[in-house]
Amino acid sequence: MAEVGNLHEALIDELKDLYNAEKQLTRALPKMAKNATSPPLRQALNSHLRETKIQVRRLEQALRLLDEKPRGKLCDGMQGIIKEGNKMMEEVQEGPVLDACLIAGGQRAEHYEIGAYGTCIAWATQMGHTKVVKLLVQTLNEEKAADKKLSALAESGINDAADFGMDTTGRRTR
Repeated sequence: MAEVGNLHEALIDELKDLYNAEKQLTRALPKMAKNATSPPLRQALNSHLRETKIQVRRLEQALRLLDEKPRGKLCDGMQGIIKEGNKMMEEVQEGPVLDACLIAGGQRAEHYEIGAYGTCIAWATQMGHTKVVKLLVQTLNEEKAADKKLSALAESGINDAADFGMDTTGRRTR
């Protein structure tokens, strides 16, 4: 890693980290959607995949605005979140419990991104990069909405079904 000596370099470093994080998610979300048994959860994950691809393009644009080539640096944080999610998908039996765990994993990723985008927005604002801020705020709002959507899905019956041994149609399985 190159040495970071000022806030501008820190912003570039963080944007490249986010770029890689979003690219990792574009590869992880299809597997999550495939493993979801709840149709609304599957739809939400596929919808967020489309959104994530747009977010990647926004990060490319933000980096270009800062005279940087759009390329990432390995995001260890997202890599760890995805690794945990993959392990969970191997260990948890298909059904409502897996759906609840997929939501938890998705929210871990969203919370990580929300923190990182918030930091980048604060730094870009500090340095007067208004066009970059505008791009990042769009994405931050989408990440917050995705988090709320996942919470709503959990609270709309997925957590109950997981807790009470029901399938996604509400029939008892135990």
